[in-house]
Amino acid sequence: MSDVQQRIDEIVKGHPVVLFMKGTAEFPMCGFSGRAIQILQACKAESVTTVNVLEDEEIRQGIKQYADWPTIPQLYVGGQFVGGSDIMMEMYQSGELQQLIGGERA
Repeated sequence: MSDVQQRIDEIVKGHPVVLFMKGTAEFPMCGFSGRAIQILQACKAESVTTVNVLEDEEIRQGIKQYADWPTIPQLYVGGQFVGGSDIMMEMYQSGELQQLIGGERA
């Protein structure tokens, strides 16, 4: 595992809810990242760790390889890859995301 993959792995496994995004929760730098944050807020997700991929080019490229998922944002819950903003929206609408995130709070 490369250094960047190791760093990503530590972040993903070291926090209950992690969102790799463009920008920050306060200032998303793309619409998809903004939508992902809104979905997490609607789920009442607590202690979400966000990683601004625009601040680290190695992380920006490495995260795409980590989950074999080509786009950002990427959500991880309980150390597992969940998906991007479209999957998050589908899961939110079905109630699945709220249950998943709620389980991490318990």
